[in-house]
Amino acid sequence: MRLFKMNVVKVFALMFSMAVLTNACKKDEEIGPAPTLTVASNLAGTPGTTVQLKASINAPEGIKTITVLKNGAAFDVVTKNGEKTFEYAKDYQIDNLSANSVVNFTVLVTDMKNQNSTLTTLPVTVTAVPPKTIVEVKGTLEGNITWDATKIYKLVGFVRLGEEATFGSITKTATLTIPAGTVVIGDRATKGGLVVQRGSKLIANGTASNPIIFTSERSVGEREAGDWAGIIICGKAPNNLPDNANDRQLEGGYGGFHGGTDAADNSGSLKYVRIEYAGVPINPNQEVNSLTMGSVGNGTTIDYVQASFGLDDSFEWFGGTVNCKHLVAYKGLDDDFDNDNGFSGYVQYGIGIRGTTQADQSGSNGFEVDNDANGSNNTPYTSAIFANMSIIGAKGNAETSISTLFQNGAQLRRNNKLKIYNSFFTGYPFGIYIDSQRGDAKGNAAKGDIVLQNIVLAGVANWGTNNWGTGAATNPKGFPVSDTEQTTTAPAILIGTQTPTDWFKAQSGNKILTDFSKTGISTTLWSTGRPTFTLTTGTAETLIGFNLPSTLPSFFDKTDYVGAFKDSDWTAGWTEFTPQSVVYIK
Repeated sequence: MRLFKMNVVKVFALMFSMAVLTNACKKDEEIGPAPTLTVASNLAGTPGTTVQLKASINAPEGIKTITVLKNGAAFDVVTKNGEKTFEYAKDYQIDNLSANSVVNFTVLVTDMKNQNSTLTTLPVTVTAVPPKTIVEVKGTLEGNITWDATKIYKLVGFVRLGEEATFGSITKTATLTIPAGTVVIGDRATKGGLVVQRGSKLIANGTASNPIIFTSERSVGEREAGDWAGIIICGKAPNNLPDNANDRQLEGGYGGFHGGTDAADNSGSLKYVRIEYAGVPINPNQEVNSLTMGSVGNGTTIDYVQASFGLDDSFEWFGGTVNCKHLVAYKGLDDDFDNDNGFSGYVQYGIGIRGTTQADQSGSNGFEVDNDANGSNNTPYTSAIFANMSIIGAKGNAETSISTLFQNGAQLRRNNKLKIYNSFFTGYPFGIYIDSQRGDAKGNAAKGDIVLQNIVLAGVANWGTNNWGTGAATNPKGFPVSDTEQTTTAPAILIGTQTPTDWFKAQSGNKILTDFSKTGISTTLWSTGRPTFTLTTGTAETLIGFNLPSTLPSFFDKTDYVGAFKDSDWTAGWTEFTPQSVVYIK
């Protein structure tokens, strides 16, 4: 009996074990198969193009997650709610890699039962960028022309939009549209350049991520200032030149006729444009600049333009009323911002940065300003308004050797009536020189026609008198504001009853600082490569807290800082500070 009971127990135990095992097997049999997927194949493209990563997914137990890796690093994760099928798609912009490189994406699908698919690879091959066709452009263009960003355009000689044989004889007009991303090169042998004649328009609107580039035709390492002529825009706005044809040409006499009575004249639009290695001397002290504007009207848009390594001035206005914003003058030879012949427009946000050796035999300045060459009383006066300018001279520290041809952060001369607000100057032998050797600029300052307000002049530690250049060759006093005419023998000339330095200090918001080290600007402004433009806050001699006068025209943004930048870098994306190393022609 005891034996029987034990056998029964064993039987029941065996039956129970078999039941459990049977149920477990049935449960396992009820779980569906693991996820599967099929990916797109043969994906390829040139750097910068966009391809779409695709995978068709089947998961009987429902999709939980889709994980995608790029060369083993996290790229994308998608969470689902048990869908049994799904078409995965994700855009990928191909990185700037060499031809035949392969970027491997791997895809893993996990279902709601935590089953994983096979790890599946989706390769993307980088293909070579085909060389762009170079289109030579010569002579006179007329009508409506649109260029193609997939091509490179080469300017041979002076290419003219429209035709004006003599002043007042406009026989042809043209509108040239240049799309974002287009590269335009200047022929070195003929010093190619682009002249927009009166009545014609240049529409060159790039973007922050895809600027339009005017540059040298030469290869990396060979480019130099003066490889081509530059961009010349001629408009119908007023200037103060005599009313005859011979005087209505831009300096050099190459047929750049300009001037008229239409202050609102429209010569087109330049936005997000770079101009590199331009500038041509036509006659002694008569050059084509990187961007030359002759009587350009305020119907024209000039915004986000960089002029780099020019052979003469970076930007020069001969009369006109055009308004400009966001200008970068980088390591040009002569002046950064040159005003002549009655320029009366508005300019906000501009920076000039100098190289240590790039200076012109005529003397290089941040601003050079004349009413005209003789300092006459011809009207309209050169009376433009500038605000939020940063003028960074070549001297970043006392040990750095710079050209003896550098002069002033601003030379306001020849009877001008310029007005500058909320601007910063450093690194020049002199900060401000109000020059009355021709015309009465000092008299204009005394009368309030020259205005300097919220101007900060900052020296360079251990450099000369009061940390500014000693001025031994030009001014024995070496003050940041020039108290004598810049010759060794001229006596002091007062502004009213004050010396220029005392007059400057008496103007609203002006400061002369011992050196720039506590102002919040970055020493990278004197380095190679992209500088840091934004200000460091919490500095002892902050450039923040200077409100731009509310009485200025509505064109001006109401800023509260001195200089071109505060906490936002408007140069990001579209500018280039090492163009010598950029490959433009492939």
